[in-house]
Amino acid sequence: MPRTRSLAWSELKIGIVAVVAVALAIMLIVAVGGQGGFSWQRYKLKTTFANVQGLKSGAIVRVAGVEVGKVTDVDFVGADVQVVVEVNKEQRARITDQSRASIGSLSLLGEPTIEISPSSQGAPLKDGDFIPSARTPGQISDVAENATQTLEQTTALIKEIRSGKGTVGKLFTDDSVYREVNELVASAQAVTLAINRGNGTLGLLLRDPAVYKEANAAIGNLQEMTRRINAGEGSLGRLLHDDQMAKSLSSASTNLDQVTGKLSRGEGTAGKLLTDQQLYDRFNSVAARIDKLTSDLEQGRGTAGQFLQDKQIYENMNGAASELRGLIGDIRKDPKKYLNVRVSIF
Repeated sequence: MPRTRSLAWSELKIGIVAVVAVALAIMLIVAVGGQGGFSWQRYKLKTTFANVQGLKSGAIVRVAGVEVGKVTDVDFVGADVQVVVEVNKEQRARITDQSRASIGSLSLLGEPTIEISPSSQGAPLKDGDFIPSARTPGQISDVAENATQTLEQTTALIKEIRSGKGTVGKLFTDDSVYREVNELVASAQAVTLAINRGNGTLGLLLRDPAVYKEANAAIGNLQEMTRRINAGEGSLGRLLHDDQMAKSLSSASTNLDQVTGKLSRGEGTAGKLLTDQQLYDRFNSVAARIDKLTSDLEQGRGTAGQFLQDKQIYENMNGAASELRGLIGDIRKDPKKYLNVRVSIF
């Protein structure tokens, strides 16, 4: 009996060691696979996508390209697909409510993965929280969709060109447009040939040395004038560089501002003339009287008007002047006849 008990205990020890070894191997495989650690070292997060693009349980979860967990469940929730992931708790500070989950791939055509964008802002997500999803740019489907849209637009453009729509379509299909373009090219060639031969103003400007010399001399004179102005020479140069003249202009401007201010405030004779309503009314009344007087003179009213307009008065005045000139002439010829003065004393 004692010998039998010893053999049973030996077998039991071998069995226990084998079980422990298998358990350790399983735990090691689970710990190493997916870089997620043991189950107590991970926490769950949830997200939803409209299209998971073939994502399966066991897919890799990465944060900023670093593998930190794996996908544990993929299932429909309404019209969307809910994805449950387990992530190492060490990444809790990097995964916040500002982070976004998207579907990536291990390579260009590899199996899909979950990519989580890290964030240093916001509150860290807890076990079981939802992380918002985002569309990953640059996917093969996006490239294919864009290529399809581009191809459709190109096809539509070619159809419009063939049907003669638009400027390019008319250029390809309308014979009159082709003839006009051909004539335009011929005209441009003729103008270019005339310029090369020295015909016209532009041709002379390009080929005549005298015109070139005159233009060069004009540019030289302009440069010399600019140099003198910059050097403060001449009236314009002094105006730009002389501080005294600048002060004089500034003083004149100040005085003009003062005069304008006084006029606006109604100070002085000119200011009152511009702002005094009573004085304006008087001037307006005088102007009205002058207009009335001028009108009366033109219409021959009054003595002065009749004098200006009545031809009989003009002729009488002209006759009287003639008789007066004749009388003065006779007095000069014989003064004694008209200037006979007698003096009597009694």
